[in-house]
Amino acid sequence: MAKAIRIHAPGGPEALTWEEIEVGAPGKGEVRIRHEAVGLNYIDVYDRSGLYPMAMPACLGREAAGVVVAAGRGARFREGDRVAYVHTPGSYCEERVMPADRLVRVPEGISSAQAAAMMLKGLTAHYLLRRTYRVRKGDPVLIHAAAGGVGLIAVQWAKHLGATVIGVVGSDAKAELVREHGADHVIVTPREDFTARVREITGGAGVPVAYDSVGKDTFFASLDCLRPLCMMVTYGNASGPPPLFSPMELAKRGSLFLTRPSLFAYIAARKDLDSAARELFAVVLGGAVRIRIGQTYALADAASAHRDLEARRTTGSTVLVP
Repeated sequence: MAKAIRIHAPGGPEALTWEEIEVGAPGKGEVRIRHEAVGLNYIDVYDRSGLYPMAMPACLGREAAGVVVAAGRGARFREGDRVAYVHTPGSYCEERVMPADRLVRVPEGISSAQAAAMMLKGLTAHYLLRRTYRVRKGDPVLIHAAAGGVGLIAVQWAKHLGATVIGVVGSDAKAELVREHGADHVIVTPREDFTARVREITGGAGVPVAYDSVGKDTFFASLDCLRPLCMMVTYGNASGPPPLFSPMELAKRGSLFLTRPSLFAYIAARKDLDSAARELFAVVLGGAVRIRIGQTYALADAASAHRDLEARRTTGSTVLVP
């Protein structure tokens, strides 16, 4: 038997329970993994709270890294291989059976903790910067929650691509952290009006892209930061879902484009997963992107990690250790 964090009904952090589960043997094309590190993400909060409905009882968690302990027939990995993944919920556990075609091999030079901290967040930064809007040298880009797990990776990667990075954070301590990771300009809310500051920084022109994971509290103000014919990327709901609005709001601001992307659509094809993971590992191994693990918790203490995440007390990536 192995242990896992599960929920039996949607709720707050108190809904998380530490209990025994039956793992089973891997079937054809599957492997059994012993987790060494599990990543924490805001999507876990959405799953726990019921915003994204799940069949109960449910095991949370979308990313992890560990070692293959058994491989089924036809699996592409062998016992002892170091692997990592981002997948459907279920990573908050000591061991798990996974489809092998959703795993990537962890290269030498990257620890399991780093891999668990970067799969969902790093691959999210990849599709945001490289596919949803392909950042070009000289682009000024707006990144909300810049001190968070995705934010810190995106700040560094955008800077590596030659962008002028404008980060938005909620405290002076977070502002200092984001500057240390390469941001050219950092805006501290609510002390500063970020829309006015973006216009000031860009000489009134605005930015070609705004990456907004905050949602309700920043949605319209982010739209107001854009140049005509440019793109708003809303990819998270930390303050709640964005409000309903008429498409005319996009027209009157200059024929804007709005997208609500999902990582899982961008890596559904194996070739896209492999390509994105290779590029992510390359920028980390090359030193362009540092994976900052801001805090670590025992997996059994996942409720404390959720409370801190929701209270915005975390910075960088958070790792749960089985």
